[in-house]
Amino acid sequence: MRKITIKLLKTLPTKYVTTGIILIVALFIYGIVGSYFIMGLNLIDSIYYSVITMATVGYGDFTPTTGIQKIFATTLALGGVALLAYVFNIIITNFQEKMREYSKGAMKMKAIENMDDYYILCGYGRVGKVVFEELTKRNQNVILFEKNEELLEEIEDSDSVVTIHKDATEDDLISKLAGEKCRSVIISTGDDVTNLFIVLTIRESNPDAWIVSRASKEENYSRLRKAGADKIVSPELIGGKDLYFESTRPHILKLTVRHTVDELYDEFKIISKHGCNLENIQYHLPGIETPLTRRINTMDIKDGKQFRDYLEKNTDQKEAIENLYRIVNNTHSHIISGPDRATFRKLIDELEKHEEILGINLTKKEVAEITKKNIK
Repeated sequence: MRKITIKLLKTLPTKYVTTGIILIVALFIYGIVGSYFIMGLNLIDSIYYSVITMATVGYGDFTPTTGIQKIFATTLALGGVALLAYVFNIIITNFQEKMREYSKGAMKMKAIENMDDYYILCGYGRVGKVVFEELTKRNQNVILFEKNEELLEEIEDSDSVVTIHKDATEDDLISKLAGEKCRSVIISTGDDVTNLFIVLTIRESNPDAWIVSRASKEENYSRLRKAGADKIVSPELIGGKDLYFESTRPHILKLTVRHTVDELYDEFKIISKHGCNLENIQYHLPGIETPLTRRINTMDIKDGKQFRDYLEKNTDQKEAIENLYRIVNNTHSHIISGPDRATFRKLIDELEKHEEILGINLTKKEVAEITKKNIK
C-alpha cells in the first residue's frame, strides 16, 4: 500500500504542483518581508516567524502589538491555512482519481480473465465502429483499445465488451492479451505507421496470433505483411465489414451440400443449435465457377421459422425457390461462421445424418467439377 501511495503522489499533475510551489514561495517572501519591516525582526527571526505563522503553530515568542502588525500576522496565518488546504485538496483529489482508475482497471482485467475467448480491436474510428458492430451483433467478446477517451464514452463496458483507454503503440498490454484466448487482433486505425508498429509489437511476443490490419495506402501492404500481419484489408476498397470476415477466417466454414427445399428448416435448426451464424448461401450452376450468392446473415431460429411459414403461405415463392434448386440440382454451399473448429466438427457430424455433404471448404473449381457431373 505504501508503494502504491508513493506512486500515486508522484503522478500529481505538473501544473498543480508548480502552482502550489509558486504560491508557497510567494507567501513565504511576503512573510519574510513583512516580518522584517512591519514586525521589526532581523532576517533569521523573520524567516522563523514566517514559518511558524504560515504553519499556524504560533509559539508566542513574537507577539504583534500594533494594528498593522496584527493585520500582517492575520493575513500571513490565513494565507498559510488556505495554502495548506489547497495543496492538501490537490493531493486528496488526485489520490482519489488515481484510486478510481486503478480500481476500474482491476475490474476490466477481471472481466477479461472471465472471458473464454475474445477479439482485440485497435481503433474506434469510422472503420472501427463498423467492425465493432459486426462483432457485437454476433455476440462476440471484444476488447477495444482507443486512445481518444471521448470516443469510448458512447460504449458501456459489460461482460462481453471491455474498453481500454490506452495508445496501443505505447503500452505492452496488447501483447499480453494477444495470447491463446485471443481469436484475432483487428487493427483499424487510419494511420498505416501506427498499424505497422502495433503489428510488430504483437508479433514479437505472439508468433501464432491471427492479425488483420487496415491499410490506407496500397504501397504499405508489403510492409505490413513483412511485419507479421496475416491479412491486410483496405476498407476504402472493400469496406469495414470485410475486416471482420477476414479476422474470422480460421472460424468460417464453407459447407457444400445437396438437399431439397423441404429440408431447409431442419438444416437451419442444426446450424442455430450449435451457435453458428449462416452468413450466406451460394447456388452452384452446373459447370460454372461463379455461384449465385444470397446473403442471409442470421443465427436466430425465429428467422428460420418465419421463412418456413412464409413459404407455406406463399406457394408461388416456394415454387420459385424449388425451381432454383432444380436448376442447381439441389447443390449449394453454406458460408457459416462459428465460435471455433470444435463446434464446426460437431455441426458437420450432425448435418451428415440429415443431408448429403459434398465437401468442406471447396474451391470454386472443385465445386464446378462436382456440378459438371450433374450435367452428365
